[in-house]
Amino acid sequence: MACLHTIVPDNDSIMQSEASAFISSLPAGMQKRQETAVRKAVGGDSSSLDSVRSSRNSAFNPPEDVSCIDIDGRYRLYRPAGGTAEPLPLLIYLHGGGWCFGSVNSCAAFCSELTREAGIAVLAAEYPLAPEYPFPHALQFCSEALRWAHQNAVKFGFDGKRISMGGDSAGGNLALCAALGNDSYPLKSLVLFYPVVKAWNDNSVSWNRYGEGYGLDSGIMEAFNDAYIAGGDSKNPLVSPFCAVSERLAALPEILMINADHDILRDQGEEMSRKLSESGVKVTRHVLPGTTHLFITVPGQPSAFRRSVTLTSEFLTEK
Repeated sequence: MACLHTIVPDNDSIMQSEASAFISSLPAGMQKRQETAVRKAVGGDSSSLDSVRSSRNSAFNPPEDVSCIDIDGRYRLYRPAGGTAEPLPLLIYLHGGGWCFGSVNSCAAFCSELTREAGIAVLAAEYPLAPEYPFPHALQFCSEALRWAHQNAVKFGFDGKRISMGGDSAGGNLALCAALGNDSYPLKSLVLFYPVVKAWNDNSVSWNRYGEGYGLDSGIMEAFNDAYIAGGDSKNPLVSPFCAVSERLAALPEILMINADHDILRDQGEEMSRKLSESGVKVTRHVLPGTTHLFITVPGQPSAFRRSVTLTSEFLTEK
């Protein structure tokens, strides 16, 4: 029996106050400048977008109790320091950034904290970015990461029966789409933070209410969509998983979805959760009250970040 849970944590006032302070701290005009950089890159001038990418790509040093290795310039693997006797559950993690920026550094804090709390392995993937590499390049890379994880499970100490995939925003989109296109390598579960499931302006209440000044403006989201789709079909289920037929959705594993409250993507997350549940998928969905987009990858909403780590840890370590 499918189930859909929407859970509101009890520390909502703290999350709301942190989100308000976070929004106030964002530089004026930043989203518009980033939107312009994406649009210019679509037109062939990537200089501004390269600067945005560089500014968001700060190196991260993991804590001493987390082991971190880079593999072939494609992956970054986090494991508990000291090793374990038993094979570890693995989460393949895909960073956000509208398919256009971000890197394994963007999600490093989350990956390392999850490794610490859950005692699992996390594999961050350095997928190629749009508009230089539009759909399906990133998706193909992420599907390859799933194949790689299964084929290297023994070498790196993964439990091949407990391999999950997740990501935030565009990364959540890629995780969900990789699972939809996967017929060969078992997935235990999916972990999705404020995922893009409709690559268009859905004219929802949340899209219209939070379309400016809440961490993900509608203008830059539409620029991201255009850069990634590159003139293709926005209703392709491997671009917009909301468009997948129920029969295909029914083959997906159990899903944890965590949405930001004050976010243009909130309502499409709710619609996606309902459609998944109606298709027979077990879905647990949380909306973190008062929060805005970005709390996984950008510092400033620590309570939402910590709550997300704990919820993910509990979800992935359930027997």
